[in-house]
Amino acid sequence: MTRLPLVAAPLAMTAYGITRIIGRLDGEYGPGADWQIAHLLGLTGMILFIPVILTLRRHITTGRNLITAITLLGLTTTVIQFTADMLLALAATDRDSLRRLQHQLTDIPGIQAAIYDIGPLLFFLGIVAMAALAARTRNLPWWSPATMLIAVLLPTIDLNLMPLTGLLMLAALHPLHTTTRTRQTTPTPVG
Repeated sequence: MTRLPLVAAPLAMTAYGITRIIGRLDGEYGPGADWQIAHLLGLTGMILFIPVILTLRRHITTGRNLITAITLLGLTTTVIQFTADMLLALAATDRDSLRRLQHQLTDIPGIQAAIYDIGPLLFFLGIVAMAALAARTRNLPWWSPATMLIAVLLPTIDLNLMPLTGLLMLAALHPLHTTTRTRQTTPTPVG
């Protein structure tokens, strides 16, 4: 894997957070261009987390198939959430119609829990667990999972902390740059 997703995924989350904050400055956020740009950045970041998760998977041994599956399931629900929010905003004419469309979607049994509540938590908790397991095998320093945990907890306090979440995730994943570079430049023994 190239190192690009290790940088681009967290930075896209930071860009999502900044764009969201800027979009809310006028008191109206959604369904306009600010909403779509922010959600497109968030969606891009989530998709870029796929190779990040697969990179983390290579650095863990215990339970790697299960934790990878859970984390990817959570990531899938997050991608669905961003996509649904963008599509609903395209269909909405104003903020009130966007809210009505969101309620119509979340009133479908299971959607609120799967796509908005529990599903995305699987991604965020999964990536913390993967960082902890990578630290256990000494592929990440001890502070990486701690930093990742702080990063994923911040938006639960206030979504306006999302830019900091991305930066902390970037810091937590940074040691993988060296590990990835070493693995790419170290020749494989023949024989």
